[in-house]
Amino acid sequence: MVTELKNDLLIRTLLRKPVPRTPVWIMRQAGRYLPEYRKLREQAGDFMTLCSTPELACEVTLQPLRRFDLDAAILFSDILTIPDAMGLGLYFETGEGPKFKNPVRTAADIRKLPEPDVSEVLGYVFDAVSLIRYELHGKVPLIGFAGSPWTVATYMVEGRSSREFAKIRGLAAEDPKSLELLLSNVATTTTNYLNAQIEAGAQAIMIFDTWGAALEADDYRRFSLASMQSIVDGLQRQKYGATIPVILFTKGAGPLLADMVGTGCDALGVDWTTDLDDARRITGDKVALQGNLNPATLRESPQTIEQGVADVLASYGKGPGHVFNLGHGITPDIDPDNLKVLVDAVHRLSPQYHS
Repeated sequence: MVTELKNDLLIRTLLRKPVPRTPVWIMRQAGRYLPEYRKLREQAGDFMTLCSTPELACEVTLQPLRRFDLDAAILFSDILTIPDAMGLGLYFETGEGPKFKNPVRTAADIRKLPEPDVSEVLGYVFDAVSLIRYELHGKVPLIGFAGSPWTVATYMVEGRSSREFAKIRGLAAEDPKSLELLLSNVATTTTNYLNAQIEAGAQAIMIFDTWGAALEADDYRRFSLASMQSIVDGLQRQKYGATIPVILFTKGAGPLLADMVGTGCDALGVDWTTDLDDARRITGDKVALQGNLNPATLRESPQTIEQGVADVLASYGKGPGHVFNLGHGITPDIDPDNLKVLVDAVHRLSPQYHS
């Protein structure tokens, strides 16, 4: 699929090339804060129907682009499609989030996991990617994504969302080799999954490592970073003569950003607990940085939001390589008009840092 990008600011920025202004997109920009999403979700009946119906996933992906002058679309899907494809039986309970009918808890459970044919069991995702690319008509690039193996594994072992991670911590302490086997299996499937997204039309890739910082530094390198490195090494980085940039995001990474640079990724997401000027120093200005306004700022007044945007832009400073984003996903309680204030402020205030 060869369609010339009308707006390639994101791709150029991820590759640290000069741009006239800072590009902006928002994690979870397609989702529950939009009334049109909530209406479509009600019509669909359940979350998985939205994810697994290409036409609906395409519509949800495009909804925020109709409201806001964003510089990227991101595929509407879920990080847990991979363990679902492995037979764990993903389901959602209202108010309780994702759960699995068949969590993996033992070495025997892990050894029995199949390596799914992603083209067969996750074809609906790639159909959605192709349809979104067609409907975008080159307006902005499309970001494909997956969860990091460690983050996905926390759900697979715990069987649901967790904050304590007692079961997977126990597995790491008692049988680390089995945990590494699980992570390796998930990494292999994730690599195939992301390459299939690229083949279908994704123009950049992001790996979300939501729970990596729950690990101590050495365990982070062993159980989280190593599996992300495996994925980066296996990704198709060129398509139709264009480079496919890769973004890694470990929430709460802080000083671990220095280790992440060595993966060969093009950009690192930074949450709001680390100033971007510190992140530039930690990473040696070797990669692009994405972030990092505190999502809670969007609950404040327009003046406070604009000041927050100004502070983030000033923190990164002059030069290429900054993608404006929140430090984590937009929350469901946000007024969409406040996001428009943010996007407009980035457009208005950022050119001074690119002269």
